[in-house]
Amino acid sequence: MNVHIVYAHPSTDGFTYQVLQSFIAGLDAAGHTYSVSDLYAKGFNPELGPAEYARESNYRADDPIPADVAAEQQLLAAADVWAFIYPVWWTDCPAKLKGWFDRVWTVGFAYAPQTVQPVRRALVICTAGHTAEHLRETGCYQAMETTMLVDRLHDRAQQKEFVLLGGSEALEGEEREAMRARHLDRVRCLAAEL
Repeated sequence: MNVHIVYAHPSTDGFTYQVLQSFIAGLDAAGHTYSVSDLYAKGFNPELGPAEYARESNYRADDPIPADVAAEQQLLAAADVWAFIYPVWWTDCPAKLKGWFDRVWTVGFAYAPQTVQPVRRALVICTAGHTAEHLRETGCYQAMETTMLVDRLHDRAQQKEFVLLGGSEALEGEEREAMRARHLDRVRCLAAEL
């Protein structure tokens, strides 16, 4: 299985980076191949410029797309599975990942017409300080899941899963580390079972 990972976090010191590393370890253990678009490390520009906006808003699929966007689309088209790994900030993904969708989901690739073949599976794996239970009570969980699975991924994946690794803010010390260890084991298993 070939997996393309889109990773959005500015630091390699935190828990989200550990999630990425655990996911990769699970892929390696299962013999899967993978590629990674580390949006912060590569300096991906999340801003849709005037020419890109004109192309998209006028549904001009024959107009050229920027080289960085074309490179992302090639990685996606070559994959059997997509994984998005990021932290939850203000009930959404980081702005850099939101801008990635703005720029990479182009007309003639992701819609009107959609030429990218739906992948077998898409995983959305995000880290959050609040627990999943708290985010469900407030309606934030449902909003995040709907935004990622229904709006952004839509019919571009045959199977979609939203995985929230939450609760680190509510705990301290050994309890926090134990919860994180459980989350990392879960991520390794998800990768190995693709």
